[in-house]
Amino acid sequence: MSALNNQETIINVIVTLENNQPIFSYTDENNNPRSGDVIMTENGLISYNLIDKTARGLAFVGAAFSTPFDGVIDQVQVVNNGNTLQLSDTDQVIGNTEFRLILSNSTPGFSSHLLLSPDPEVINRPS
Repeated sequence: MSALNNQETIINVIVTLENNQPIFSYTDENNNPRSGDVIMTENGLISYNLIDKTARGLAFVGAAFSTPFDGVIDQVQVVNNGNTLQLSDTDQVIGNTEFRLILSNSTPGFSSHLLLSPDPEVINRPS
């Protein structure tokens, strides 16, 4: 984490299959259930860590934003060989931004298909 980031939020993204349909769930760093949404009150880093229980070779490739130019999230970076997606937020813009996590897979015959998560949201509030 860079010196510019004060708040760090870690979210585990667990993906399972149910009748061949991907199911997303989220936990905090202590494996307690939570939503994928994050409320930020200071600048920081949001790290989504992938836990792939699908045996499909999932990996993060990025995030797709409903409003990509709103300035709520300043930077998106895929690290750790696609196992972590980091969102940098300087918390200079107050508001909400919705996005979807984008994942690739290594399933033969389907490796060109990308997977989208349900909508997490980042909410910037004044401290």
